[in-house]
Amino acid sequence: MEEEMHTDAKIRAETGAGSSPRGPGCSLRHFACEQNLLSRPDGSASFLQGDTSVLAGVYGPAEVKVSKEIFNKATLEVILRPKIGLPGVAEKSRERLIRNTCEAVVLGTLHPRTSITVVLQVVSDAGSLLACCLNAACMALVDAGVPMRALFCGVTCALDSDGTLVLDPTSKQEKEARAVLTFAVDNVERKLLMSSTKGLFSDAELQQCLAATQAASQHVFRFYRESLQRRYSKS
Repeated sequence: MEEEMHTDAKIRAETGAGSSPRGPGCSLRHFACEQNLLSRPDGSASFLQGDTSVLAGVYGPAEVKVSKEIFNKATLEVILRPKIGLPGVAEKSRERLIRNTCEAVVLGTLHPRTSITVVLQVVSDAGSLLACCLNAACMALVDAGVPMRALFCGVTCALDSDGTLVLDPTSKQEKEARAVLTFAVDNVERKLLMSSTKGLFSDAELQQCLAATQAASQHVFRFYRESLQRRYSKS
């Protein structure tokens, strides 16, 4: 607890507006989410994080190609499409990270020999793109009714040259940062599901970022809950 309080004290405060999950010591940008936007996928969600926006669609469980069939669980695929042009090395790397995160929580053994496909379309990238993709994927999986043992969320941290920690950085802050770290955690045990790091940082700074991520994830999961409550209370 002392470590989290110390971490929160070092986080740079930023102003937020709209449907913001910000709380004391939490510098996440405003969030917005809308589910069931698309008619063809089994589930879909649009997730807005500041000016970063991602549209996600989930297909399945559905029939799978024989070459991709797994006899004891579902085959999970992730397709990430950039805003402009064809997917490159960066998109393929993010696809792998998102797939590994989804596989850690999706109960694929309930649907063996089937396919679950998550398609992500980048609408705008203003920083913390991987975290936004993870959040969009989770809300789309929920909308599709895919069985999961837990929800998950992504949080990105940036470390300035002076060691100041910034949560949910913008593109400008990411370019100026000494290191950028993205983590995925679940909502049951706050367990680390995935990490992606770039740049130089110490072990102490890594632990500081982890503590900040776990604290910030509580605000993200609260936003999930409030968003779902608003949707189902209308229906």
